[in-house]
Amino acid sequence: MWKVVLLALCVYANIPSIEGGSSPNSEYVKLLFGDSGARYSNNIIEDANLDVPGLVKKYGYPIEMHNVTTPDGYILGMHRIRHGRDANNVPDENKPVIFLMHGIVSSSADWVIMGPGAGFAYILAEAGFDVWMGNARGNFYSRTHVRLNPDAILNTNYWKFSWDEIGNIDLPTMIDYVLVKTNRQRLHYVGHSQGTTAFFVMNSLRPVYNDKIISMHALAPVAYMAHNRNTLLLFMAPMANDVEKISSLMGIGELLPNNAIMSWAGQNLCMDESTFQPVCSNILFLIGGWNVEQLNKTMMPVIFGHSPAGSSVRQFVHYGQGIADKGFRRFDHGSRMANRKAYGSRRPPNYDLSKVTAPVFLHYSFNDPLAEVQDVERLFRELGRPVGKFLVPLPAFNHIDYIWAINAKELIYDRVINLVRAVERSGIDNLVL
Repeated sequence: MWKVVLLALCVYANIPSIEGGSSPNSEYVKLLFGDSGARYSNNIIEDANLDVPGLVKKYGYPIEMHNVTTPDGYILGMHRIRHGRDANNVPDENKPVIFLMHGIVSSSADWVIMGPGAGFAYILAEAGFDVWMGNARGNFYSRTHVRLNPDAILNTNYWKFSWDEIGNIDLPTMIDYVLVKTNRQRLHYVGHSQGTTAFFVMNSLRPVYNDKIISMHALAPVAYMAHNRNTLLLFMAPMANDVEKISSLMGIGELLPNNAIMSWAGQNLCMDESTFQPVCSNILFLIGGWNVEQLNKTMMPVIFGHSPAGSSVRQFVHYGQGIADKGFRRFDHGSRMANRKAYGSRRPPNYDLSKVTAPVFLHYSFNDPLAEVQDVERLFRELGRPVGKFLVPLPAFNHIDYIWAINAKELIYDRVINLVRAVERSGIDNLVL
């Protein structure tokens, strides 16, 4: 039963609208990129099968692939879009740098698969930003290690990590690399769901990184989950530690890698006019909250071609622990001896949110079962430097709408861009909200 529960939890998607392609807006764009100026997906099946670099190239944007190795040997992939296609399409070393971090079982694909008219990375590039997209250890683009084998049979050593390691090790490693490559001292950060959790982990455990963040924008912020309303997570939370024990005994450390089976299902079961398409959409609603108006079912094959992108069992277990104890703590290793070895205490310590002194903007919604309003308000009170708290002006907006909603640009992305520009223009201390 628990495998079924975790399967449903891991499918992250919700879909923006699709339109026909259009030609580039200028001869300059044609000269650089050819006739590749489509604004939305012009071939659903093709986009479902292309990887992130292939997608970005297809739609006429510059793409760079970067790898960086963490101190504990995980090799992380990052993607960079240095400039726009239709606007701000000349390389400029002075562009503000912005770093995007995905949610659980997701990847950098979150920010581009909906196409230039809707994907946040494209929108940011057109707005004049140097866009970097991170990938957490264990996902499709960060699934290698200098020693450990993620596919080892009955050996889960590679997968013994949660979002504690992602925040404490992966994010600092990637951010330092980006700052060196761009010759900057600070950058802007945008995270969705687990991408926000990892940020709060990083800046509480390694406060020096607060000075490297100009502004942080948390989309569907997840730290406390005491009021979580997701039925599946509530069911799983009391047995979270048992899930890891059973998985470890079975030699299972990974959940839902990106594979051909999921892509096949998306292209054959979730297509328009498929009898099974309502099942696909209902799974999404079960995870993130119901919002029929913001779901474009046509794009489901593309979503399932890229998501899920893989995660460790322990990432889910860690969230389950937080729901069960209603706190925001480091990972509980299940025994006093193991916790003492890891932390010097019999219980895992709380993350000290007062040490998160980077300027933080929270973007939240009423219909988000995973980032419930009361938990977001508690987070806001405990952060060291909360600057703004913004409720999405659409009551039905849910957890996964931040990435895939039809009107995500108007409801979320435009506001984030305006806030970043205001901080760039006036500085955080002179910001007027």
